[in-house]
Amino acid sequence: MTSSADSELYFRLHVFICTNRRPADSARAGCGGHGAEAARDHLKSRAKALGLKDVRVNSAGCLGRCELGPVLVVYPDGVWYRFETIADIDEILDTHLGRGGRVERLLLGPDARPVLTA
Repeated sequence: MTSSADSELYFRLHVFICTNRRPADSARAGCGGHGAEAARDHLKSRAKALGLKDVRVNSAGCLGRCELGPVLVVYPDGVWYRFETIADIDEILDTHLGRGGRVERLLLGPDARPVLTA
């Protein structure tokens, strides 16, 4: 049985940004050491400034795709992005979070190839 509350989302979109940090001698890269924390802070403050109260931005531990990163994922859409600059974050904010589109050049599909190294 489904209640009416089951069909309503508390947040329209939930963004998780990997901010995981790994030790310097780790064989795997970590998004946190590649600008993810600053990107998260920027995205959070810009979303708030734009009045996107139905969008929640959170840090996440390892999302399992750090070699592709830094990365973020938008739910419930299940859309993955990699980003390099604050301009990339702004484009994701405007295009995806604001207008419901996709930033094709930053999308990470299931077959994405590694970018980062430790």
